[in-house]
Amino acid sequence: DSASIYLFSADTASVIKEIVAILLQHGSPININTYPYYAYASDPQHISLDYALFKSKSPVVTDGSFQYYNLFDAQLDAYHAAFEKIGVSNITLTVTETGWPTAGNEPYTTIQNAADYNKNLIAHVKSGKGTPRRLGQGLNVFIFETFNENLKAPGIENNFGVFYPNKDPVYPLF
Repeated sequence: DSASIYLFSADTASVIKEIVAILLQHGSPININTYPYYAYASDPQHISLDYALFKSKSPVVTDGSFQYYNLFDAQLDAYHAAFEKIGVSNITLTVTETGWPTAGNEPYTTIQNAADYNKNLIAHVKSGKGTPRRLGQGLNVFIFETFNENLKAPGIENNFGVFYPNKDPVYPLF
């Protein structure tokens, strides 16, 4: 049932409502992490790279009247829809982590994919378009992360940085 995709579990919903009530009292957002990379890398047969990298020229997913050209917006709007289902439509989402690794899971992790994702993400945020469920609402987004973490075990987790630990760029971001 596709409608259940947008739901918090019954146990979680009551806790989330309490947290959101406190955040709304203080005018604070709720922080989320969203990684189109993980969705794409886990199912590249059904999720196109163009959709994950903000490159689709036509809608890939249509949910009622909402059309999605990129996976990032679809992921954010899944949160919006889940909040709406528990009666919360006015909470602001801040994306505290998003990014794309440059190595560790080839062929999905490449410097080019990471550069495309982050550059297209920045352009999307700067456009001010928002998401299909929140048209025209600005997005607060933080790119994960500034530096590759050379002290972590080899894999994707240590390769999200825009810079190497020596401060050289992994790829030009601007």
